[in-house]
Amino acid sequence: MSDNLERLIGNVALGDRKAFSALYDATCTKLFGVALRILNDRASAEDALQETYMKVWRHADRYAANGLSPMTWLITIARNTAIDRLRRVQSAEDVDAMAERLSDKGPSPEQAVVARSEAGRIARCLDELDPKHAAAVRWAYLDGLSYADLARKLDTPLNTIRTWLRRALLSLQECMSR
Repeated sequence: MSDNLERLIGNVALGDRKAFSALYDATCTKLFGVALRILNDRASAEDALQETYMKVWRHADRYAANGLSPMTWLITIARNTAIDRLRRVQSAEDVDAMAERLSDKGPSPEQAVVARSEAGRIARCLDELDPKHAAAVRWAYLDGLSYADLARKLDTPLNTIRTWLRRALLSLQECMSR
């Protein structure tokens, strides 16, 4: 699946509309779930999904250099797009309250799919990380916390959180490719 997504993203970078359509078909359900979990509004999530795929179309050529798996790259774009959309419509206090509600919920549909497909591998790879780094990855990419939320939650400087997440994602990618 990962190789197919990488191939599709590479073809999208070349302007291949059929590859873009295939990429959309293969990933839209998961990315919509990410946006819906953060925005908690179907119409806003649909708008965020459209914006996500516009970003993918415009920036597919940047994928190869980012060091992430294709699905992680796509989920990151969807997550950041949804958080940006949320921030545009709500005050900072409302975003913090929403992040707290999101972190208290059980697994979302997209998390359940990921957990079923590769739970053992992901768990082993996360166990190889420093516990704080593993927690930061879970909170950021599974619970939708922003970098600022993580910095407050972990009482750690924002740039350190960014470094932790970047290094943790690279370590996870390396572990998952074994």
